[in-house]
Amino acid sequence: MKRVLNSAVLRIASFNVNGLRASVRRGFDVWLKDREPEIVGLQEVRASADLLPTLDGYHLSYHPGSLAGRNGVAVLTKDAPVAVRLGFGNQRFDPEGRYLEVDLAPTGTRPALTIGSLYLPKGDRPDDGPAAMAKHRRKLAFMRSLRAYLSRSRRAAQAADREFLIMGDFNIAHTALDLRNDRANQRNSGFLPDERDWFGSILGPRSLIDVVRSLHGDQEGPYSWWTWRGRAFDQDTGWRIDYQLATPDLARSAIRGGTDREPSYEARMSDHSPVVVDYDL
Repeated sequence: MKRVLNSAVLRIASFNVNGLRASVRRGFDVWLKDREPEIVGLQEVRASADLLPTLDGYHLSYHPGSLAGRNGVAVLTKDAPVAVRLGFGNQRFDPEGRYLEVDLAPTGTRPALTIGSLYLPKGDRPDDGPAAMAKHRRKLAFMRSLRAYLSRSRRAAQAADREFLIMGDFNIAHTALDLRNDRANQRNSGFLPDERDWFGSILGPRSLIDVVRSLHGDQEGPYSWWTWRGRAFDQDTGWRIDYQLATPDLARSAIRGGTDREPSYEARMSDHSPVVVDYDL
């Protein structure tokens, strides 16, 4: 049954599609028509712009990057953005297609918004040798640069009377509530102390709020990623690494949110599931 929104509710979704064309073949377009989010952040789109499927009713802002078949971030919006920015001003990382930002004009009860879609590098287990350590350090460099940019962009949005929201695949589980096996992953990429400290440093009561965590409190999960291997999905042995981080006023308007976890392994659209939040504006 189609779930219809109240006209005052803004539905925002974030989804690492792990290849948009593959995800559409698995039912992403059907999910999109059923859930009707007004704004969708996509990560790992993995296609050149000319090969992307048409998603009726949405404007597509896309940063494919320069790595064929890899990365790529997008924002789908019901209304055309008034501005689109590719990257976050880092010449080392911007060509990879990992960050896209759009400005949306206010409509009805919805305020003006700045929306970012992020695909943060995965990194590697630094104990696994020089190459893995180099990959971990590269991830940390990306994170340091992004943190500085987020502060600037959030302040710029505030000065322009816009709310700010960044969403996407951060490839970090912030706390032990955000993955099933926290003790077994203490030394693994995605749950390392320096990664978690960085994540905490971009949050704050006057800066950015982890919206889904604020809605779910001390409940474990809801997870958003499960490996394709074994029975991880069936047993809900997952990680919460996909987030919506919003400025305080926008975060306080959230009335419900979580993961649209598919009913079965066979019904999965990706190794991630969409993170969806309704904001009552």
